[in-house]
Amino acid sequence: MTDFKSLKSIPVKTISGDRPGVNPSSFEGQLYYDSDGAGAFKFITKAAAGAWASGGNLNGTNNQKRAGAGIQTSAIVMGGVGTGDDSNVDAELYNGSSWTEVANLNNGRGLAVGAGTVNTAALLVSGRTASQAVYNNTEIWNGSGWTEVNNLNTARYYAGGDGTSTAAILAGGVSATATVGVSESWNGTNWTETNDLNTARAELTAMGTSAAAIAATGTTATAATANVETWNGTSWTEVNNVNTARTLLAGAGTSTSAIIFGGNPALAVTEDWNGTSWTEVADLAAGRKNTTGSGTATLGLAAGGGTNPTAVATEEFTIANPVKTVDLS
Repeated sequence: MTDFKSLKSIPVKTISGDRPGVNPSSFEGQLYYDSDGAGAFKFITKAAAGAWASGGNLNGTNNQKRAGAGIQTSAIVMGGVGTGDDSNVDAELYNGSSWTEVANLNNGRGLAVGAGTVNTAALLVSGRTASQAVYNNTEIWNGSGWTEVNNLNTARYYAGGDGTSTAAILAGGVSATATVGVSESWNGTNWTETNDLNTARAELTAMGTSAAAIAATGTTATAATANVETWNGTSWTEVNNVNTARTLLAGAGTSTSAIIFGGNPALAVTEDWNGTSWTEVADLAAGRKNTTGSGTATLGLAAGGGTNPTAVATEEFTIANPVKTVDLS
């Protein structure tokens, strides 16, 4: 890298990894050095907007406000509500083409939060029942059944969260009395209260890990917000807002590379986060609220939701990796 800089008198940025999930408009045409692994010079050919395509339909009928986890080819949806706000105990697994019903939850609920990177190990926490009971219950999925584990400290629904079945973060939501900014982390055994969101909100989405997450949009006690905050394992920091303020949306990805999609009343708008700012990219084929999101910024998944509680449609988001390796031989 030093020889290239000396020869051409051009500074070369150093970045770890391909960053395929980044909307690359700010890097388009630029050479950089990938310090990850063996290292290589790379460049981004052009910005890619991505596209949504149809996936396999869900089997259940109560397909709004379900929790989700996993990746595009190994996902899980859990709980949900339907007509009359019926609580759903169903869980379904996705293999990249079709959904399969598996063992029921111990406690039927919707408006809960899911966490997990594969469909064989997931966490379901919080939520609300058809009778409007607010839950602090936590259940873990091991690939064959559900086990109740230690509860949240603050019962709530419409929170945002992500992570794995052994290390997760959950923030915001509606408690029995108010919209809250309370944040809690999960270490595989217990939930621990941490620093609150700067803006208390519900109906938000969150992506990432217990050490690095992003929480986007939602509603305060009075209105929808475009606010976004990132989590560094200790505290939340406000960052650049989304372009379209919304509630009841979903998302996929990490704290530095994510997409958000859908929202109330039935939005199709999708936005990409590159670690600094938000860019609108390809819309969903059908606008939907209360949809379930999982996957990554380059391989995302949207299941259920919409204006019809029984909607079964799944859409898969794919963005081509525009990063190319430079042959210096």
